[in-house]
Amino acid sequence: MQMMKVLSEKRSQSFFKPLFAAVFAVFAVFASVASVQATTLSDIKKDGVLKVAVPQDFPPFGSIGSDMAPRGYDIDMANLIGEELGVNVELVPVTSANRIPFLTTGKVDLVISSLGKNPDRAKVIDFTDPYAPFFNGVFGPESSDVKNADDLDGKMIAVTRGSIEDLELTKIAPEGATLKRFEDNNGTISAFLSGQTDLIATGNVVAAAVAEQTSGRGLEVKFLIKNSPCFVGVAKGDTALIATVNEIIKKARQDGRLNEISKRWLNAPLPADFQ
Repeated sequence: MQMMKVLSEKRSQSFFKPLFAAVFAVFAVFASVASVQATTLSDIKKDGVLKVAVPQDFPPFGSIGSDMAPRGYDIDMANLIGEELGVNVELVPVTSANRIPFLTTGKVDLVISSLGKNPDRAKVIDFTDPYAPFFNGVFGPESSDVKNADDLDGKMIAVTRGSIEDLELTKIAPEGATLKRFEDNNGTISAFLSGQTDLIATGNVVAAAVAEQTSGRGLEVKFLIKNSPCFVGVAKGDTALIATVNEIIKKARQDGRLNEISKRWLNAPLPADFQ
């Protein structure tokens, strides 16, 4: 009997040891995540630097001015957040394709790069409240008879690879449509302006800037792809930083600073229903 009791205890120990090890491993992972969440904001303040991914080829959200300094809506927003946090801002130029990898690999603390929200992105990063209005559409000359996605059959459309309009248009474009993808917005705009494509899929503010360069061709929205306001991208699970940036956005919206940024770069106040 004593021998059976000893064997039973050994079996119990051999069963529970892996179980306890697994439980402790799970707790260790959660503790590690919690530690990251707790230290990101404090590290930014301790180091005195906020690293922000911004566009440099996407006016009016981000471009390089004649003085070779970055300028635009997103740059003003990054500086506003840095000012509220009481830290210096390090602007890190990115493209549509690499802005999220820069965040997930820790090269930047925030992405402020006319970033739209979608389920695929939400799997790898988190988002703050919106800070800028934005909608995506297909634009073309007034002479074009395109009115919806089905009318794209046989047409060539310029689009920036990895952008929200690329992702959404891919879902609805007919087989006969050709999406000519470019690595950055300059390439997309240049392709349309030079007549390489019939249409361009982009944001409303970019289309307004392109319209000024169309030399009489005229440019108008053919149909909307998606209403996609801009959000600040934050590392997955960084709840402390998200909450702080949301408070800054709310404050800037209430005191009128966000409206001033919108008027400066979009030539229009924030929409009445923007929130």
